[in-house]
Amino acid sequence: MTGSAISLRKVEETAPALVSLYKSAGASLRRHGLEGGRAAVYLVLDRSGSMRPYYADGTVQDFADRVLGLSAHLDDDGRVPAVFFSTDVDAVEEIPLHGHEGRVTAISSRLGHMGKTAYHAAMDAVIDHYLDSASAAPALVVFQTDGGPVSRLAAEKYLCKAARLPLFWQFVGFGDTHSTQFDFLRRLDELPVPAGRPVDNAGYFHAGPDPRALPDGELYDRLVAEFPLWLAAARRAGIVRV
Repeated sequence: MTGSAISLRKVEETAPALVSLYKSAGASLRRHGLEGGRAAVYLVLDRSGSMRPYYADGTVQDFADRVLGLSAHLDDDGRVPAVFFSTDVDAVEEIPLHGHEGRVTAISSRLGHMGKTAYHAAMDAVIDHYLDSASAAPALVVFQTDGGPVSRLAAEKYLCKAARLPLFWQFVGFGDTHSTQFDFLRRLDELPVPAGRPVDNAGYFHAGPDPRALPDGELYDRLVAEFPLWLAAARRAGIVRV
């Protein structure tokens, strides 16, 4: 079994603020049998109007930093492609280990209007980016949102379309845990297979009204808990070949 994609020493040199996150992520990966594994990591960030407070108080930046800490174990390029979306795709940017501090907040602040919540636009952007990369590696897509999509049908269609690609979608909810806004994601998480999908390619969990209060270890456990199950199923189906 190989080690992490990026060494602890490299993280200490390039992103010292991420060292504790990197260590916590590594422990979670070991618990879930993913130590030494390789995967591309994508980050999808909701910029709908209701997300404004989460950008303003640093919650989204904090979440992105935690995803970077995880990515350093799985992907050796030292950067995470990030899709910012609202009514459409607002931006596709790369968040590097070096210079990560405040980068998500800065990107969002220059993007202007925060619109509605179009999952399918963001999903399409991830699919295009992955196909353009010509990668054969599996990908973990961390998809953050604080509400349901403007078009449930389109979101479901894109999820089914993506099921034939080596992409696993881990949806993460921000906000009121009991909000009916998340009913669709709960249903997606339990969508029967087959239902236009050869494998179950999505998971969902709620990070609560203050995601920063969720301990790092618990967040990482939730982010990767379903990924190995999908990997095994995708390999059996011939979707993942590495």
